[in-house]
Amino acid sequence: MPRGGARPGAGRKVGSGRWGEPTKVVRLPLSRIPRIQAWLEAPRLGPDLEDLEPAGPGTPLSRPLFSSRVPAGFPSPADEYAEGCLDLHQYLVPNPESTFYVRVKGQSMTGAGILDGDLLVVDRVREPRHGSIVLAIIDNELMVKELDQQGPVPSLRSHHPDYGPIAPRTAQELLVWGVVVGVVRKLA
Repeated sequence: MPRGGARPGAGRKVGSGRWGEPTKVVRLPLSRIPRIQAWLEAPRLGPDLEDLEPAGPGTPLSRPLFSSRVPAGFPSPADEYAEGCLDLHQYLVPNPESTFYVRVKGQSMTGAGILDGDLLVVDRVREPRHGSIVLAIIDNELMVKELDQQGPVPSLRSHHPDYGPIAPRTAQELLVWGVVVGVVRKLA
């Protein structure tokens, strides 16, 4: 009896995998596999959240960065030394493959400097810790809050006196969907 080669009926059946469709082998750099697996394993939000925008590289925005620190205003004309250039995308987006923007709605985080209409830079790979500002989901409701892990059950804290902490009830699941790593706001 010959050995090796394809045998009729052998192997995984087409469409029997996790997604119910044929698969394809893809070669990936070993260093990228954990990030890609985390992205694939993460729950997806419903179609009602069109405000999520990918943080793609787009056009680089590099401008001079002055070395002087100023309390308010522009660097002194006497200090003409530019430290270098700052690309805001490089500065605000630490992990482009797992980072996206979302627009804030509401006042519950004003004490943390997050205002209605601000754009948040959210990283899905960053590990959430006690005190992190996170994008979280409870009962399919997306919210931005501070993660409080001091008690027996993690909860979410607002930064406004009119809003109390949110602790998931017994049947609810608190899911941290990403860590806020930046806030973008236009002043004029």
